Amino acid sequence: MNHRQKPLSACLLAMAALFSTAPMQGAWAQTAPSLGTASNFAVLGGAGVTCTDSTTTGTVGSLLTVIPTPTCSIVGPTHQGDATATTAFNDFALAYGELAAITCPADADRNLTGDLGGKVLSPGVYCISGVGLLTGPLTLNGPSTGIWIFKAATSLTPIGGSVVMDGGGQPCNVFWAPSAAATMTTSAFKGNILAGDAIDGSITLTGGTLAGRVLANVAVTMTGASVIGCVSGSSSC
Repeated sequence: MNHRQKPLSACLLAMAALFSTAPMQGAWAQTAPSLGTASNFAVLGGAGVTCTDSTTTGTVGSLLTVIPTPTCSIVGPTHQGDATATTAFNDFALAYGELAAITCPADADRNLTGDLGGKVLSPGVYCISGVGLLTGPLTLNGPSTGIWIFKAATSLTPIGGSVVMDGGGQPCNVFWAPSAAATMTTSAFKGNILAGDAIDGSITLTGGTLAGRVLANVAVTMTGASVIGCVSGSSSC
């Protein structure tokens, strides 16, 4: 009898160990939203893209017009109101809807308020009540497969702040989904910004750099900024 119980006890212990680690794994094993063909774009604006004294590396597109001044450099193809831009915009809208449908976590440490500067965050879903303010360095620490998703209840406003990837984390695995506009000023930002609100979903970049994607339901305005787009199908920028 005792001989037969040993394998059973070992099995139960193994199962207990598996279940005990499941919550820890689930804390960061978040699935990234599918961007579809929008993943091919560095900058995409529904109502237009305006570029002044800025540099964009990657594809730029709009349902309407892309307006670069002579001081704007776009290193990549441009799509204005064509089928490629339309399909990408529709895919972006689906991805934003997917992000909007994600339930905010119950954990208090994943519901953020105030300035995100100075925080060190592991992969997972985070909800930001009010404005997503960033005036200092935000460190995202996790493996290269880690996914970070930030849902802001209103706007996203990095001002002189920065996003620092640590532990192998990749900028293109970071997703920012404000419920209103995104306005970045002289910041070193990283991640994919999806401003999908039909009325307030615009993105304004003034100075600074962004490694990731800039996807807006309304317009994208860049002044003195640099955008380095993600390579489609890759997590690195």
